[in-house]
Amino acid sequence: MITTDILIIGAGPTGLFTVFEAGLLKMRCHLIDALPQAGGQCSEIYPKKPIYDIPAYPEILAGDLTLKLMEQIKQFEPGFTLGERAETIEKQADETFVVTTNKGTKHHAKTVAIAGGLGSFEPRKPPILNISDFEDKGVEYIIRDPELYRNKKVVISGGGDSALDWAIFLTDVAAEVTLIHRRNEFRGALDSVDKVQELKDAGKIIMITPAEVKGILGTDKVTGVAVIRDGGEEFTIVTDHFIPLFGLSPKLGPIANWGLEIEKNAIKVNNALDYQTNIPGIYAIGDVNTYPGKLKLILCGFHEATLMCQSVYKRIFPDKKYVMKYTTVGGVDGFDGTRKEAPKAVVKKIE
Repeated sequence: MITTDILIIGAGPTGLFTVFEAGLLKMRCHLIDALPQAGGQCSEIYPKKPIYDIPAYPEILAGDLTLKLMEQIKQFEPGFTLGERAETIEKQADETFVVTTNKGTKHHAKTVAIAGGLGSFEPRKPPILNISDFEDKGVEYIIRDPELYRNKKVVISGGGDSALDWAIFLTDVAAEVTLIHRRNEFRGALDSVDKVQELKDAGKIIMITPAEVKGILGTDKVTGVAVIRDGGEEFTIVTDHFIPLFGLSPKLGPIANWGLEIEKNAIKVNNALDYQTNIPGIYAIGDVNTYPGKLKLILCGFHEATLMCQSVYKRIFPDKKYVMKYTTVGGVDGFDGTRKEAPKAVVKKIE
C-alpha cells in the first residue's frame, strides 16, 4: 500500500503546484491521475496551446507549463500513480483515508485533495448529422499539434476563449483562418476579442457572425463546410479543416459517489477558510470545486492549493506551531533542511 501525507487526485497544474506548497511545509504528496502522464488537460488536450495569464509569463505553452511545474516540484520527491482512476474511498477509524484505484492500487493518506480539473470529459459536438464521418479526417475537436494546420485553410467555430485563442495563434500558421460564431458577441477575454478584431481589420482573420456551420462537405476528407447566416442566407466555404471549439462536457466519475456535496457537477467547498468539502479531511481545489465567486483559472487553483496546504498542516500536526517563511528569505530546502540535488520523481506507470 502506498502511504503519504496528502493524496492528490489529479495531476494537472493545480495538483502539481500543491506538491510544491506541501513540500515547503515538509509534507509528502502522492498523485493519482487517469491519464498516462502528468499535466492534465495541459498535456492531453492542448499541449501547444498558449496561456497568457500565468504570472511572469507573457505567454507559455500549456505543455511547457507542465514541464516547469514538474521541474519545480521534483526536489520534493512526489509519487505518481498514472493511468489509473481513483475509484473508492474509505475513511478509517483514525480519520485517515484509503483510496483504491480501478486497478486495485491502494493509497493510505492523512488527507485527500481532489484536484481533478473538469474530471473526465469529452468535447461538446455541434448538431451536424454527418460530423462523425469526418472525425480525424479534417474535423478536430481539440488542437494538439498546430503544425497539422501549417499552410492549410482552417474554419474555427465557437465564441469562447479557446476559439479566440486558437484563431489568433493559427494566423501565423495556417494559410487562411475563418472564425464563425452564432452571435456577434464573444464570451472570451476582452483582450482576446480586441485582438481578433484587429486581425480581422488587418485581413488576417475572416470573421462570420452571426452564423453557424450546418454541414460538412467532402468524401474521404473535409473539403468545405456549409454555413447559414442568421436570417437564412446559405453558402459554402472551402477549407481543409473544421474545428468546432464548444468546450468540454465534464463528468466527475466515481468521485460523485463519495458522499461529497455536489452542485452543477462541481464539488462545494468552504472558500472562506480552506477549501475543505463537507467531509473533514477531504479538500477540493481548482476547476473541480465551486463556491460563490469561483473563477476557473489556473492561477486561482494555485491560490487555493496554497491556502489548503496551510490547513492540512494544522490538521496533520495540530500540536506544532507553524511560522510562515518567505522563500525569498529562507530559500527552498530539502526535507533534511539542507539543499540537495533534486531526485527523479517516483512514478507508477500505466501497464
